[in-house]
Amino acid sequence: MALSLVRKPTLPVRWISPVALVLLWQLASSTGVLSPEKLASPLTVAESAAELIADGQLVDAFLVSLGRVFFGFLIGGLVGVALGLISGLSRWGETLLDPPVQMLRTLPHLGLIPLFILWFGIGEEPKLALVAAGVAFPLYLNLHAGIRQTDPGLVEAARALGYSRFERVAHVVLPSAVPQTLVGLRIALGTAWLSLIVGEQINADSGLGHLINNAREFLRTDVVVVGLVVYALLGLTTDALVRLLERRVLRWRAR
Repeated sequence: MALSLVRKPTLPVRWISPVALVLLWQLASSTGVLSPEKLASPLTVAESAAELIADGQLVDAFLVSLGRVFFGFLIGGLVGVALGLISGLSRWGETLLDPPVQMLRTLPHLGLIPLFILWFGIGEEPKLALVAAGVAFPLYLNLHAGIRQTDPGLVEAARALGYSRFERVAHVVLPSAVPQTLVGLRIALGTAWLSLIVGEQINADSGLGHLINNAREFLRTDVVVVGLVVYALLGLTTDALVRLLERRVLRWRAR
């Protein structure tokens, strides 16, 4: 067996390019090449972040946005998993549910904002609905695919051993669908944060989107960047948590 001669870069090495970009950004700001009206320098962004943390604005906005993602993800996750199970485990379920779900998923869910406003008003409901819509489809697609891709030989072996339908589903089909479902979970989390960024532009009076909107009105690019960095860090953190869960749940899988 041929061995790969390409070694995976270690974590410190992977930080070289991001750090270099930040240093280049700071250099451009310090020399006047990059105007502060266009983009604040990294040092200014860091100072603004410290001020926002000290007066509690950033923490409050962070908690509000985190709550919106949590509840939107919970709603969308329940819907996506329920539809995926029904469609994946039942031929009739697939026949009846899969066509309309596939039609709806081709719609850009961010384009549903006007409809959500008409249905739910301009409060919290359209924001949660937008996050839920962004979460439900990736989970549905990956759970459905994971169930349908179960090895038929394993199912037949379980049937030969006398397993009931429920036992075959519980011990063979659903465990086989876990890897694909975790992929859907990672995609869903990324889409949830993207949906929240857009959703918090809907007449938000709190949260990171509200903080960014206010900063935009006063041309505070430093605060805008702070909000975007927090969004990015939240997305990376939740993705890292899912990857950690994946390593623990799929320890049986060969590396």
